[in-house]
Amino acid sequence: MVNCAKCKVYACRSGLNPPPDCPMATMKEVLSESLKLYKEAELKLARAAATIEKRGYAVWPRVREFAEFCREIGAKRIGIAFCMGLMDVARWVVEYLEDMGFEVHSVVCKCGGEDKSHLLGEDVKMRAGGFEPMCNPIAQALILNSLDTDVNGVIGLCVGHDSLFYMHSKAPVVTLIVKDRVTGHNPAAAIYASNYFAARLYKR
Repeated sequence: MVNCAKCKVYACRSGLNPPPDCPMATMKEVLSESLKLYKEAELKLARAAATIEKRGYAVWPRVREFAEFCREIGAKRIGIAFCMGLMDVARWVVEYLEDMGFEVHSVVCKCGGEDKSHLLGEDVKMRAGGFEPMCNPIAQALILNSLDTDVNGVIGLCVGHDSLFYMHSKAPVVTLIVKDRVTGHNPAAAIYASNYFAARLYKR
């Protein structure tokens, strides 16, 4: 079992000796193998991420960090996969990135207009009986793949839909906004105020 979330030592950060159940003690071969996987492309992304962390940590909002990260890796063409419910946000982000000098392509989750019943079944519709298009994150990924985007950003794709997009995107993906309608798209709020959200967290 690996349970870093419950660690009291964090030898990885402190330089102290790791506890017996730490991956640094029990999985040395895995950690060593991970370093070998930082080849040219991965090393470029990792170095750029560290550079942006150094320059903008607790200074730039995430959307600025994203723009600077794209610039740092030499990206020219950015893809944005977004939820229709965050269309206004996506429009602002696209215009912001264009102002920063990037070529930006955006594709909405409902692209294709495929009724849910054709592939997923009538029973998963929010309102059964009428036309209700499915979210199609695989189509979003394939469309952006066909446009040869250098980096893709995700804005508010549903839980699980985001997974499918990540799985099928050829370009590296950065999450810009996580959808959480209950908290104003701030999922951490339910954790920081878990007593207040208890009914929504634990009861059906």
